[in-house]
Amino acid sequence: MRKTALLLIVVLGVAYFMTECKCEDEEYEEHVDEEDESDDEGDDDDNDTDVKDENGVLVLTDSNFDTFVEGKDTVLIEFYAPWCGHCKQFAPEYEKIAQTLKENDPPIPVAKVDATQAKDLGSRFEISGYPTIKILKRGEPVDYDGDRTEKAIVARVQEISHPDWKPPPEVTLVLTKENFDATVNNADIILVEFYAPWCGHCKRLAPEYEKAAQELSRRSPPIPLAKVDATAESDIASRFDVTGYPTLKIFRKGKVFPYNGPREKHGIVTYMGEQAGPPSKQVQAAKQVQELLKDGDDAVIIGVFSNEQDAGYETYIEACNSLREDFTFRHTFSSEVAKLFNASPGQIVIAQPERFRSKYEPALRALPVTDSTSVSDVQEFFKKHVIPLVGHRKPSNDGKRYTQRPLVVVYYGVDFSFDYRKATQFWRSKVLEVAHDFPEYTFAIADEEDYADELKSLGLSESGEEVNVAIIADSSKRFAMEPDDFDSDVLKEFVMAFKKGKLSPIIKSQPVPKNNKGPVKVVVGKTFDEIVMDTHKDVLIEFYAPWCGHCKKLEPDYLALGKKYKSEKNLVIAKMDATANDIPNDMYKVEGFPTIYFAPSDSKHKPVKFEGDDRTVNGFSKFLEEHATKLSHKKDEL
Repeated sequence: MRKTALLLIVVLGVAYFMTECKCEDEEYEEHVDEEDESDDEGDDDDNDTDVKDENGVLVLTDSNFDTFVEGKDTVLIEFYAPWCGHCKQFAPEYEKIAQTLKENDPPIPVAKVDATQAKDLGSRFEISGYPTIKILKRGEPVDYDGDRTEKAIVARVQEISHPDWKPPPEVTLVLTKENFDATVNNADIILVEFYAPWCGHCKRLAPEYEKAAQELSRRSPPIPLAKVDATAESDIASRFDVTGYPTLKIFRKGKVFPYNGPREKHGIVTYMGEQAGPPSKQVQAAKQVQELLKDGDDAVIIGVFSNEQDAGYETYIEACNSLREDFTFRHTFSSEVAKLFNASPGQIVIAQPERFRSKYEPALRALPVTDSTSVSDVQEFFKKHVIPLVGHRKPSNDGKRYTQRPLVVVYYGVDFSFDYRKATQFWRSKVLEVAHDFPEYTFAIADEEDYADELKSLGLSESGEEVNVAIIADSSKRFAMEPDDFDSDVLKEFVMAFKKGKLSPIIKSQPVPKNNKGPVKVVVGKTFDEIVMDTHKDVLIEFYAPWCGHCKKLEPDYLALGKKYKSEKNLVIAKMDATANDIPNDMYKVEGFPTIYFAPSDSKHKPVKFEGDDRTVNGFSKFLEEHATKLSHKKDEL
C-alpha cells in the first residue's frame, strides 16, 4: 500500500513537472514566434522602405518613394531606364551633382527611379522618355528642361530650394464664358484647346501645351495659347462643334480655323510660328514671278492690289488663311507685276507654269474681287483652277490636288529635267488631246516609279507597255486599261467606255473559296455582289482584320450565331477580311474592326450597321429578329 502511494506521488510529481515544463515551453515557443514574426516584419520594412545609396545617388522605388520624400523641401529625381544610352552617358554627371548637392547648406537629396520597374511612379509622373529630370518642391514636381550639366542642374535646384521660391503662374490662359469672346475677338492669332479634366490625352498634352505657351509668350509679338474646360463651358464647346478631347482650334480676330499641327512642345511652337506669319508673301518685282513660272511645278496664285487698304485685299487674305497649308499664296502692290499679268488692282490671278500650259486652256485665270465677292467664292476659284488640264500627280501633291473623282491617270517615266522633258511632254500631249473633250473628269500624268504599288494593285506592273492608264472612280472603284500601244485614240476609247459603263472594275480579292458551306459564309472581293447584294436573302456580314484582337474574341460567338441560323435558307451569316479584299460598295464603310452590317433583302444599298455593345449570340439574335425580312419564323429563344 505504501509502495503504491509512493509510486502515485512520484507519478503525480512527474506529471506536474512535465505540465509546468510544457507550459513554459509553449510560452517560450510563442515568444520565439513573436520575435521571428517581428524579425520578418522588420525585414519586410527594410525591403519596402530602406533607401539604398549608389555612388551618392539614392535609389527610390514604388515602395519607398512617398515615405522618403515626405516632409522634404526639395528633392532632385532622375527617372531612367537601365538600357537607355543617354541615361548611361548622364550617370557620371548625375553622381557629381549628387555630391555637390550633398555639400549644399542644407543638403539636398539626389535620387533616381528605374521607371521600367517603378511603373506606378512612371505613370504618376507621366514619364514618357529617358532620362526625365524632375525637382520635387514640397512634394510637387517641377519639370527640368535645361542642359544636362552639373552647373545648370545644381543652379536650378538651388534656385527652387530657396524658401521664398514659388512656381511661376501658368502662362496658358484659362477661358470661360465671361472672357472667351473678348479674348479671341481681340487676338490677331490665338490657339485654344478644348479639354475635359478626366481625359487621358488631355492630361498628356497639358505639360507640352504649357511649355509651348511659355516659349510662344516670349516671342515678339507673343502668340497666346488658351484652354477651355469643355465640360464646364458646354455652350462654348457646342458653338464650335467640339465632340472629342482635346480639340484644338486657331482663332484670328474671332474667326475660327482648324489646327492641323503636332501636339508636343516643339511642334506646337513651330506650327504656330508659321501660322502667325502672313498666309501670302508679297512680291515686288516681275522677275520673281517670271522665275516661278519658268521653273515651277505648281500654279502661281497672286492677288493684285493697290495697297493693303483695298477692300478685296482683306477678303483675299482671309481666304488664304484657311488654305495656307494647301497652296502657296502671293500678293503684290507693284504695277510692274500687274502689267506682267495684264491685271488690274482688285484681281486674283492664277497662272500655270510654262511646263503645264497648252493650247486647250488659258495660261491665266482671273477673278475680280468686289464688295459682293465672298471668301468662299475666292476659295472655290483657287480649288477649281489651281491644277492644269493635265497636271503632274505626285505623292507630295496627291492629297491636295488630285482628290476629285473620276481621275484618269496616265503612268510612264515622267521627268521634267532637261534630258527627259521632250519625251515627258510627248506623251502628255497625247493625254491633252483627250482631256479637253472630257471636262467633267480630272486628268493627270504620274511617274510609274512613284506609283509602283498602285500599278501592282491594278495588275499593270508587268504589262510590258511604256505607258499604262487607269481610272479611279467616284466610288473608289478602279479601272485598268488593257495593255496596248498608247495613243490618244486608244485613251479616248478607254475613257468613253468608262463613261458608258462598259468597263469592269479591278477588285482586290482573295481566291474564291472552293468549299463555302460552313455556317459562316466567307465573302471575298469577287463574291461580294453575288453573296451580300443578293436581293433574295438577308445578309449579316462582319468585316474583320486577321490581326484584330476584338475580331478574334468575337469569332466563337459569331460562329455559334451562324450555326443557330444555318437552317434559315433566306438568311446568310457572312464574314470578309477587309484587309485583303476591296468592298465594292460605298455604303459599307469600314473604319475599324470588327464592323458589322445587316443587308436587308429589299434594301441592299441601305445597310443597317450593328452599333450594339452586346456582341454575343443573344445580342446578335435580337438584332436579327428586329431587322430581318426573310426569317421563316421569329425565334423564341433570344
